[in-house]
Amino acid sequence: MIKVDLHTHTLASDGALQPAELVKRADRQGVQCLAVTDHDTCAGLAEARSMSETLGIKFIPGIELSTIWNGVGIHIVGLNIAENSTAMKVAVEYQSEARSQRADEIGIKLAKKQMPGVTALALELAAGAQIGRPHFAKAMVKLGYVKSEVEAFDRYLGAGKVGDIKCHWPELGQVVEWTRSAGGVAVLAHPGKYDMTWAKLRRFIEVFKDLGGEAMEISYGGENPDRLTHLAKMASQFQLKASVGSDFHNPRHQWTEVGKIPPIRGDYDPVWSDWV
Repeated sequence: MIKVDLHTHTLASDGALQPAELVKRADRQGVQCLAVTDHDTCAGLAEARSMSETLGIKFIPGIELSTIWNGVGIHIVGLNIAENSTAMKVAVEYQSEARSQRADEIGIKLAKKQMPGVTALALELAAGAQIGRPHFAKAMVKLGYVKSEVEAFDRYLGAGKVGDIKCHWPELGQVVEWTRSAGGVAVLAHPGKYDMTWAKLRRFIEVFKDLGGEAMEISYGGENPDRLTHLAKMASQFQLKASVGSDFHNPRHQWTEVGKIPPIRGDYDPVWSDWV
């Protein structure tokens, strides 16, 4: 099997590398088919595509769109999208406004916790990229409010914490529609990382499938390998294609190194078979 990584991030959202540098790193790691899937933006795709062509890597344009379902924040990866399509331009514009509103609310919540000035610094650190909670975590460390980014998430920004604002995200059906209208495949990202029981995850997948979802990640960086067999079975049960991805953000995070994906467990129908 060729080495595939269909979930990575660059400085266009909350990653640490420029798009071209990410592609070079993927090449050094032996990746032969790469998708760049920044959060709610297509800004890094042109640069990544150009470097992929130079290095002979099969490039899959992608995006990771935030949505909400039954109060749970969910990420849907769109693969093989037409980034300049009307649907994708509408999606990015909507998500940019949602992220801006969310950033304002996070800043207000943190200020009430005696941590003023975080939003302004987070925007500065984002430097025009889509602002996300990792930028807030970096800002909180720089301002001395927490000792580490891990502490920022554990105490203030993680799931269920004061900075976990979800209300501005679009509905799941809208996200799937944007993806499909842009010619892409809607993929459920890292299904084991949400605060859901297996039963609730199955209910979500039923809805996702009915709305036009076509694939789910069955192996990805940072997941417990013992859970992967179950994920492969769920994909097969719901007749979803299988996707894989490191969810790479930063070279310092060795557990999500680009191209580093736990071995797939069980039978699967690879989503990438249509592209390579």
